[in-house]
Amino acid sequence: MNVQRFVPAGSAYPEQVSFDRFELGQILSVYGRFVAAGLWRDYGISCLKDRAVFAIFRRAAENPLYRVEKIPALRGKQGLYALFGPEGQVLKRGSTLKGVLAPLERKLLRPLD
Repeated sequence: MNVQRFVPAGSAYPEQVSFDRFELGQILSVYGRFVAAGLWRDYGISCLKDRAVFAIFRRAAENPLYRVEKIPALRGKQGLYALFGPEGQVLKRGSTLKGVLAPLERKLLRPLD
């Protein structure tokens, strides 16, 4: 079965940036361990024109604790991935998702000790 997106004449939908299966697997692996520890409870994924965002929440009605963003425009400069804190500050940038998620991994080891 071949599925094609319907694009009305005269309008062009912008391409969207999204996480691939491998990237989501890495992010959800870290997320799942925090959920199991009882520290996080919800997440949201946004696929926008210029970036993909994985937002992590303590509760559904709050602002995100962390945001993992994939920004292709910064691939050659600061790295494809970025980790943002609750106030919007950049916690880590890098070209590998594993390196960007490392600060979260360290936070997980501390509470479990």
